[in-house]
Amino acid sequence: MSKKLEGKVAVITGGTEGIGLATAKLFVKEGAYVFITGRRQKELDEAVKIIGSNISGVQGDVAKLADLDRLYETISKVKGRIDIVFANAGVGEFVPLGAVTEEHFDKLFNVNVSSYSGWWCHSKGISATRRW
Repeated sequence: MSKKLEGKVAVITGGTEGIGLATAKLFVKEGAYVFITGRRQKELDEAVKIIGSNISGVQGDVAKLADLDRLYETISKVKGRIDIVFANAGVGEFVPLGAVTEEHFDKLFNVNVSSYSGWWCHSKGISATRRW
């Protein structure tokens, strides 16, 4: 029986635990080569070890556009393309409406929204850190 993702190259942000790690395991099982990301190198190394083969870990923070550029460059050098992006990394913090600060908003927006605009930029051949 053929594997559903045979020959595909996937990127999973936040791939060191939970849904991200489970998805990485499934994608590899289905034949994909998977790049996972995470902010903490120790957890990233452990996840790569658990999965074993057809996996690479790239340390970085999706809220930092320079890290997204480095991730994309690494994938381009190793595999030359990306077929699947599973944008799993995200954060949530609950505070009373009156206690929301600009810093709080920026942190949530950078991780949950801005980081994914970096993927769009790369899909169009544009550096995510380019300043217009």
